[in-house]
Amino acid sequence: MYYIAGLTTLPPVTQTVEGLAVFTTFRHLQFHPHPPTSFIGKIIMPMHSLSFFVPTVTYILCVTFNRFVQPAWMQRMSLPDTYFKHEDKVGLRVAACAATFVLMRFTGRTFNHLGNQWHAIGRREKSRVVQTGPYAVVRHPLYTSVLIQGLLFTIMSWSYASLVGFCITAGGLAIKMPIEEDLIMQDPGDATEYRAYMQRVPARVIPFIW
Repeated sequence: MYYIAGLTTLPPVTQTVEGLAVFTTFRHLQFHPHPPTSFIGKIIMPMHSLSFFVPTVTYILCVTFNRFVQPAWMQRMSLPDTYFKHEDKVGLRVAACAATFVLMRFTGRTFNHLGNQWHAIGRREKSRVVQTGPYAVVRHPLYTSVLIQGLLFTIMSWSYASLVGFCITAGGLAIKMPIEEDLIMQDPGDATEYRAYMQRVPARVIPFIW
């Protein structure tokens, strides 16, 4: 709130949007306790995790401590406004915040279906092929969620830095998914069932595309 000549006014729209983006980003940040076990997993997992967490945490801290205004150095990395009016840009950023909360529900539902089968990368002690819920549409719906959130955060922060982080994350997942599937195919108890699952659900993260 601002006080001008004894009157209480609302903060400018820009600060309101930044505050909403910070709150939404903070709510979405989740850390999982399962570390990768394989050598290549220990390389890939931190790579695409840092590419997501570093920009988001930097954004939260810098914008918050700058009174919900992006610092000048951050504004120099902003996406171009050439194709959008100010009100359209604000609308897109607010819509991205709202979509993030919807995505959080999708992610929660995915975890519910996955149950104790979640692991960063590696073998599960009592493995089974999950084929219900989002797993009936794509084989890696959690990664679908990660990619969508990367795009949403790019819009929320309106930054090239977030876009670069998204590209690194997508590259890391592109490497990680075949490794995970290869580990499953090496398991005699799951290989046959997973091979049939791959034929029934050909898409890894995007239906009909990838």
